[in-house]
Amino acid sequence: MKYILYAIPAFFILISLEIVIDKLKKTGYYRLNDTVTNLSLGIGSQITGIFLKVLTLGTYHYIYTNYRLIEHIPNTWYLFILLFLGVDFFYYWFHRLTHEIGVLWGAHVVHHQSEEYNFSVALRQSWSQAAFSWVFYLPLAVIGYSTETFIVVAAIQLLYQFWIHTKLINRLPAPLEYILNTPSHHRVHHGQNPLYIDRNHGGTFIIFDRMFGTFQEELEEVVYGITKPANSWNPFWLNLDYYVDWCNTFSAAKGFLNKLKVVYKAPGWSPETNAVALFDRDHIKKYDTKVAAEFNYYVIFNFTLLLVFSSFFLKLSDENFFDELALVRVGFCVVVIFFTVSLGALLEQKKWALWIESFRLILFPTSVAYLLVLIQSSLLLPITYFLSVISILSFVFLILMKRKESNFS
Repeated sequence: MKYILYAIPAFFILISLEIVIDKLKKTGYYRLNDTVTNLSLGIGSQITGIFLKVLTLGTYHYIYTNYRLIEHIPNTWYLFILLFLGVDFFYYWFHRLTHEIGVLWGAHVVHHQSEEYNFSVALRQSWSQAAFSWVFYLPLAVIGYSTETFIVVAAIQLLYQFWIHTKLINRLPAPLEYILNTPSHHRVHHGQNPLYIDRNHGGTFIIFDRMFGTFQEELEEVVYGITKPANSWNPFWLNLDYYVDWCNTFSAAKGFLNKLKVVYKAPGWSPETNAVALFDRDHIKKYDTKVAAEFNYYVIFNFTLLLVFSSFFLKLSDENFFDELALVRVGFCVVVIFFTVSLGALLEQKKWALWIESFRLILFPTSVAYLLVLIQSSLLLPITYFLSVISILSFVFLILMKRKESNFS
């Protein structure tokens, strides 16, 4: 997690640069509601990752400590490269199976729900994927690659995948396109076109797709998103949407064999149709909602606050999450998730959006102040004063907008 946290400033510099280019060229690659949702899901992924790293890295380290076959693997450059290839190899199979097995797709689908394709989509991650992806890497622990070395290599392999989420780069020179996963290859992976579904699963390299028959060159215009759109800006619901449908299909399936097929068949399969959802380019319309311009500025400002305090909290919790303040940190994680849900409700113009946002304006500054008291921060008074003023002004804004906007009444 530490390496990802250090990379966050670079992520946002590149996202900002891409947004500027998007506006100058008027390409329309970014929409505010979609971008805020992508980044909110990224924040939630990092928050839930605090809990999951105990399971993931803890298990890896246990296997390495007790069951490794090679006592000591030296940190030479060629063994480092072999480990990198190993990480990418097992990532390929984990990634491929999440696309081909219905029960696993629910933990990955979040990354594909966006109907846009830009750098912010790279940060759009599921909150549950890490709960099982770690299993695929355990052979590396058995071989004897240390936990520390694995963490470094896995972080580099993950960070590489950020830059390939863009439409601004067309194609690289042919030798690189043959070996590496590139923006062109990964655009294919995010397409719902029949030609592109379940293709190009590689992380850093595309060679495993070529070896195992899942490679597809970018030939036609990519239609981004999934065949059954979630149609929501609520990060919490976006993580549940597929699971709800899957559970309904599983419950409705008659007989043990059909229920088993729902588990291992492709995402979207059901006994009634014996097929998955079909692609219909002519009837695809991007999900969108329109709110008053004032609300857009309001969301941008409050999301910036969320980003700043979430980054501070993640840095604070990276080393010592499970200490005497563990329950307080868990509570603050819940507050952060609640924050993202409230912003999503505003973007969707939900009837209850203003009520939940009003509650959030009390909950967030109170929880931040409480956390600062517990860690004995010298910034307690200025931050508490700042957030209190912001909450009061925001509440006044909400009252004025409630009178103006009938959609929120």
